[in-house]
Amino acid sequence: MNESAVLQRLADKDAIWECVLRYTRGLDRLDIDLFRSAYWEDAHTCHGTVNGTVDDFLDWWLPLQEGREAGQHAVTNHWVEFDGAAGANAETYFLASIKNQVSGTVELLGGRYIDHFEKRGDEWRIKTRVLIFDWQATADASHMRERLAMNFKGFRDRNDMSYQRPVLPRLDPPTQ
Repeated sequence: MNESAVLQRLADKDAIWECVLRYTRGLDRLDIDLFRSAYWEDAHTCHGTVNGTVDDFLDWWLPLQEGREAGQHAVTNHWVEFDGAAGANAETYFLASIKNQVSGTVELLGGRYIDHFEKRGDEWRIKTRVLIFDWQATADASHMRERLAMNFKGFRDRNDMSYQRPVLPRLDPPTQ
């Protein structure tokens, strides 16, 4: 590969990684526009009992969020294989944690996103996603409020500090 092709391949890999991050941040912050920006409009997702469109996924997933206090996805290992100039297959490992409001436990999930990405114009997005769950566990969260009381709390919406531009220091002590 010549230098120009290598640079393009690196830029494409970075754009695919950014797409994965839009997906996870969109989920965790309940930012549906950001979440949707990770998928093409004609995308297909196979996620648990959902085997259909992104709207099918959202119709199933959004009502579950009302009872959730926190949700967090971490993506780790990421493998990309290109299929020509406008296609790529990827496997991305994830760790997810879910804390429901009324529960004294946190659900921990580990798995992989098996994706086919398409590049349309200059943009990479998910065309097909299959979610694989590899393991699940629960952890004690019965003292979470007390443990986190002296820290700033995040929010699952655009009130979260991560949307503040530029980020400013918090001068007031955390409140419960």
